Amino acid sequence: MDRFTISLEPRLAEDFDRLIRDRGYTNRSEAVRDVLRTAVEQHGQRQDHGGHCVASLSYVYGHHERELAERLTALQHEHHDLCVATTHVHLDHDDCLETLLLRGATSAVRRFADALVAERGVRHGQLNLISVDVSGRGARYVHADPRAHAHSHAPGTAPHAHVHLKPRR
Repeated sequence: MDRFTISLEPRLAEDFDRLIRDRGYTNRSEAVRDVLRTAVEQHGQRQDHGGHCVASLSYVYGHHERELAERLTALQHEHHDLCVATTHVHLDHDDCLETLLLRGATSAVRRFADALVAERGVRHGQLNLISVDVSGRGARYVHADPRAHAHSHAPGTAPHAHVHLKPRR
């Protein structure tokens, strides 16, 4: 393990120690490692080097907006290869919250999320991405990968082959 020393202004050190306590870290080193992992992952996602991800896309929309629910559903069907699951919540008489679980190429997931959030009537949207390793057994989700294996699914659904994702470390 590499070691390095950093100098912090007293106020920043106090704020960082408060963060460590609030998040339950046992020491500064583990907290610094997590901060660095997050920064490296965010940088890599912005670079868009053709990586893969798992993601959650949450958005709020007005369910009285003309044909919006149908447009959102159609968009999800057009990108069925990215969409894993959807959760729908009725917030009040006018508003709904949906969260989509997604997986696939980071660039495709971002394009899909941008298109969905840009639909007229979608008020708020937030994409949370986690990069995944596509080497070896932790390969991306694909339907025709020869390294894949099949799973049994609910009656009436077609079995499909896929390989499993694993988060980058």
